[in-house]
Amino acid sequence: MSLCLLSARSLCPTASCRLSPAASAPPSPPPPPPAPATLRLSPASTSPACALQCSHFQSCSGCTHELNLHRPSVVDDAADFFKSLGVSDFTFDSCKLWGWRCRAKLAVRGSSVDPLIGLYQEGTHSVVDIPNCKAHHPNINAAMELLKQGIKELGIEPHDEDQGTGDLRYVQMAVTTYNTSIPASERYQHGQVQVALVWNSRNENSPNSDKLNALAHFLWQNGGSKCKVPFIHSVWANFQTSTSNVIFGNRWRHLLGDRDFWEHLGGIDVSLAPSSFGQANTRAFNSLLRKLQKYVPYGASVTDLYAGSGVIGLSLAATRKCRSVRCVEINKESKLSFEKTVERLPKYVDSSISWHQADTSVEPTSWLVGSDVIVVDPPRKGLEASLVGALQTLPEWELKTRSSPER
Repeated sequence: MSLCLLSARSLCPTASCRLSPAASAPPSPPPPPPAPATLRLSPASTSPACALQCSHFQSCSGCTHELNLHRPSVVDDAADFFKSLGVSDFTFDSCKLWGWRCRAKLAVRGSSVDPLIGLYQEGTHSVVDIPNCKAHHPNINAAMELLKQGIKELGIEPHDEDQGTGDLRYVQMAVTTYNTSIPASERYQHGQVQVALVWNSRNENSPNSDKLNALAHFLWQNGGSKCKVPFIHSVWANFQTSTSNVIFGNRWRHLLGDRDFWEHLGGIDVSLAPSSFGQANTRAFNSLLRKLQKYVPYGASVTDLYAGSGVIGLSLAATRKCRSVRCVEINKESKLSFEKTVERLPKYVDSSISWHQADTSVEPTSWLVGSDVIVVDPPRKGLEASLVGALQTLPEWELKTRSSPER
């Protein structure tokens, strides 16, 4: 059995100093571009081309590295860790310096006159407004600016956690670069944003639903498909009244735009509903998938744990002609996206493919038996002890480690 351990789902924001001329500066969104950032370089820093250059860095909790993004110190720690395990071909693939984040969950606070959209300041529930975030895909910043405009014009009240009042609690923005009508080289730049409004009500029939519909139409009229430069893909609503820190409720509703959200990753078309997990760094994830594929033997039986909507497992089914692929995921909301992705797999894929809603920490060995390859993509909290124990106690004859990909 070949064991593939991936990093936790919080992929590190990576950057490259090997920038093409077109990528030497952050691109501008359709609305007015972000204000210039002040660069604070320490004497020991290298080049501004390898620095974040974000005006929000000191107050925002989103990014932890400002300088030397081409080679953060944690990369050397990771290389040493893998080397100690006999893995000699660990590589660090740096991607975009600016505009890499294609998925963001943001809190909405403040007032209808002065709304704040951003992340909590570290250790608090005070929201830091981040209109010029350098990590965001430019069209996320554009959609944030448009949302602020709609809040002001329509008198939408942001959520007040202390009082439990207000209409709009959070917003999730996800960018799709899937657009076959334009050249591949232009698709990332023209990515469109799926906006999911987390509304402070039980359902679409609540008293404040008129405001929700008005805000959705404002976003669509000013950024949707009929605009000269469309950058809004669709508008969704999620209904949440809980006083906990859980962002989403269980009820979703599609309001406007395309219902289906597609991306091309790892050689396949992937469906991602707003309720399913998706990697924030689309380009880095695609690069990871391409590298992972080289480690999986043709015709293998694969089990993909913490699979989400099955992107990793299904990409292996298509590119490595796997005998079977089992995707195991606890979130039932991911199943629909999995099924839509399977429907779009190339016709030559002849694998036995299945999706299982299950907690991998319960009787984990049952998912390992009969598999040639185990893919583990754990959540931020890491692997459950029971699964770690099961992986560590696999029979010696069954565990065949690979230290280099197929050439």
